[in-house]
Amino acid sequence: MRFALLVLACVLFASLRVQPHPVVPQSAPPSHEGMGSPAVEAGGYAYVSGQGPRRPDGSIPAKFADQVRQALENVRTVIGAMGLTMDHVVYIHVYLEDTERYSELNEVFADYFRKDPPARAVLGVARLPEPPVQITAVAVRDLQGKRPVFEPGSPPNKAYSPGMLTHDRLFVSTMPGSDPATGNVPQDPAGQVNLALDRMKSVLQAAGLGMAHMVFVNPYLTSEVPMRIMNQQYAQRFEFGNTPGRATIEVSSLPQGAHIAYTGVAVRDLSQRRAIRPKNMPPSPTASPCVFAGDTLYCSAKSGFIPGPNGGVYAATALDQTRQTMRNLLDNLEEADMNYSQVVSTTIYLDDLSDSPIFAKVYKKFFSGALPAETTVQQIKSVERKPDAEGHYPDLEQMSLIAVRGPRDSGPRPEQVTRSERLSR
Repeated sequence: MRFALLVLACVLFASLRVQPHPVVPQSAPPSHEGMGSPAVEAGGYAYVSGQGPRRPDGSIPAKFADQVRQALENVRTVIGAMGLTMDHVVYIHVYLEDTERYSELNEVFADYFRKDPPARAVLGVARLPEPPVQITAVAVRDLQGKRPVFEPGSPPNKAYSPGMLTHDRLFVSTMPGSDPATGNVPQDPAGQVNLALDRMKSVLQAAGLGMAHMVFVNPYLTSEVPMRIMNQQYAQRFEFGNTPGRATIEVSSLPQGAHIAYTGVAVRDLSQRRAIRPKNMPPSPTASPCVFAGDTLYCSAKSGFIPGPNGGVYAATALDQTRQTMRNLLDNLEEADMNYSQVVSTTIYLDDLSDSPIFAKVYKKFFSGALPAETTVQQIKSVERKPDAEGHYPDLEQMSLIAVRGPRDSGPRPEQVTRSERLSR
């Protein structure tokens, strides 16, 4: 009898690892605009929505260090509802409205994570749903194989690990375009890009991996680094048409004077890596639309860009651009034989955080049942919303996502209609 119960428990547990499973702890603050579940578990990982500094009673601590600590406590509350601890956290993303507080942030992290801190990305943004800090996290269910990876030649840092290995992946902290020993930033933008890429490569090599193992990369850059130069140097590091998924985000600032930094995820077994590209999209030297790491699909950030020979963003409003963005992402999911019901996490970048209700109005129609984990930020100051000479409008929103292959929902999926129906809208 005891053996039969054990077998049943294992079967149920395995099903939760495949089918996205939302977690709603009783004491967790609600997500911004109600656009996400506090966390979703699937494929052996838990994805936690962005957590601000608000206490369960609605108040916010006065001191920055206490605000960071409270945001971490909110992460702890969410994963605790899954039976996990902060030891299971392998990657943390920190969004700050003021990167001058970076040293204070590190002090809190060093005190909070006394042993083997997770890999971590830190960037400066223009606005957050709840200032001045937002923290999101990824936790692994199985601790087997979990160990930190260190960047050779870099002084140790008690606040984060340069890389964190799990049984099947490597999570890489933001590697900035600065000298790891001195902190000096080269004057040449190309030099900064290559230094950041070299540092990411060194973490991969320390884990016994190479750049070909990367499945997703976030290049974060300020206006000091031209996108053209970044792309030229970046493309030389990857096989044409088989690059990682990518979300290239211009940010307000990066810590310690850096202007470019890379973070990302690599798969340990190359046989588990497979790039996905819709047939109507040409190969790219800089980004694959999506890349599988086993059963987990990492998809590049998409905006309201209409592809084709006369491609561009032609919609003037955030509402209409969001409709196109969701369709573009759906095309990628369908190419992988997946749908929005299997999305476990989204990261949303808005030109103006005040557009959150407008974005949410479209966004939520694409999901049936529980929403995925979600993080929303405004990374830079709002742009002037005017078309150029060819009628192209600036991006007012963009989104990247993670999905996990599993059983499809049996019920209808709003907005997931045939291609001809979508084109007629």
